[in-house]
Amino acid sequence: MSPALVDVSGLVVDFPVGGADGYVRAVDGVSFTLEPGRALGIVGESGSGKSTVAAALLGLHRGTGARLAGTVRVGGTNVAAATPAELRRLRGGTAAMVFQDPLSSLDPYHAIGDQIAEVHRIHSGASRRAARAVAVGVLERVGIADAARRSRARPHEFSGGMRQRALIAMALACAPQLLIADEPTTALDVTVQAQILDLLHGLREERGLGLLLVTHDVGVAAESVDELLVMRDGSAVEHGPVHEVLAAPAEPYTRALLAAVPRLDAPRTGVRAAAAGGPPVVEAEGLRRGFGRGRRRVEAVAGVSLAVRAGETLGIVGESGSGKSTLGRMLVGLVRPDSGQVRHRGVPVTGIADGVQMVFQDPASSLNPRRSVGESVADPLRAAGARDETAIRARVGELLRRVGLEPEHYDRYPHEFSGGQRQRIGIARALAPEPRLIVCDEAVSALDVTTQAQVTALLAELQRELGLALVFIAHDLAVVRQVSDRVAVMRAGEIVEEGPVDEVYERPAHPYTRRLLAAVPALDPGLAAERRSTRREAVPTA
Repeated sequence: MSPALVDVSGLVVDFPVGGADGYVRAVDGVSFTLEPGRALGIVGESGSGKSTVAAALLGLHRGTGARLAGTVRVGGTNVAAATPAELRRLRGGTAAMVFQDPLSSLDPYHAIGDQIAEVHRIHSGASRRAARAVAVGVLERVGIADAARRSRARPHEFSGGMRQRALIAMALACAPQLLIADEPTTALDVTVQAQILDLLHGLREERGLGLLLVTHDVGVAAESVDELLVMRDGSAVEHGPVHEVLAAPAEPYTRALLAAVPRLDAPRTGVRAAAAGGPPVVEAEGLRRGFGRGRRRVEAVAGVSLAVRAGETLGIVGESGSGKSTLGRMLVGLVRPDSGQVRHRGVPVTGIADGVQMVFQDPASSLNPRRSVGESVADPLRAAGARDETAIRARVGELLRRVGLEPEHYDRYPHEFSGGQRQRIGIARALAPEPRLIVCDEAVSALDVTTQAQVTALLAELQRELGLALVFIAHDLAVVRQVSDRVAVMRAGEIVEEGPVDEVYERPAHPYTRRLLAAVPALDPGLAAERRSTRREAVPTA
């Protein structure tokens, strides 16, 4: 029997915190093996330790002050005992890693092909010409059309899906035995996500690659792996064949994790439109907005009309670049339309209007790291003219409590909170001026499934109590189905289909809507395999 490609036994990782003697345990006694050509998915909530395990396979904790115990062997190399030269051969030669954010992994100043060629030259000693040929070859393999020409492009000239393909190409440049993919599809829309997962599956079949996939999206894991390892608070709570773990989870935590996954076939538990009625809170009529000039001009929004009433949630879905975020920004007045009109309660608006707020995708970048969260939540109150500091602090405390935090959190700073807590702070700030309309732009896309479920449940509860109109923009069609009453499907700046959410999802009229729904990951590995086989005839176009 051939030795395992990856053999991890009793892995413990402690990170230094505070003083010289302070440590926090990130991974606690994790063990698993991975055979050549097989795929293992590590799933869990944010902070569960899954990315720390992945980094340990390449010795990336060396020199960070972290304390490691247990053994990690990759391709026969004992990672802890490896010399610097052995580690260099391991990284890229035996195993390669694909990270979540390709923009932070690629050098913005150099052409994509040059960066891939450099990796190959460093590990193989090949000539520049040979390395260049390898770079073009792997770009072709990952589905980049006209690879020789596109290899001269810089990262900003590639779409998000193309950049992720380029990272996978870079990982393939030295023909590794193991591919470690850490949240490789989190920021991608469903169709591009499906293409990337199909690509990884094809590479496994073609090259016999082992795949270690780290993700908080259980549906993504179901589409891609043979075995599933579920982590919580640094420990492995369940491990087994993916179909067994998903069909009959043994541990309560695994069952809770699966229950939180939004599904297209699950009963809707989100907002209901029973209270919706009366005149529209917001109307858009014939909205158009373009960017750029001359031949480079792109119509981001091309003649969109819609209306949302109090107590109603309109979901807006579409691929990246479909215009949904630009539309959301026009609804709140952050972007002015080139033509058409936005009306709030029947009154035309030309700038940022009263009674509307927005919740953004990344709460960390929308909160000032140098100010306490209480001060950030208080900003809309002061902007509206409030001057009584005692009353302001009391109102902020009430808002923090309303979103599931404590008034005492007023004086803490953003870095002291988790991603889900920061998003709750963003919602509290949006509620401060008592808006009639809140536009949520990918507000839960960066959160793990349990935190995602908590935030969407909070929005639904607030809407029921306050009669808010909500516009929920997302690329995750399953989440949109759970929270919306009506849905608008956008493509190339236009709404191609709109209607009650159950009608659109169960009887989609437009081929584009059907294509989006077919790309949503399925929790059934058998169904996922069927879908993958039907997509194989299509040429990737990320």
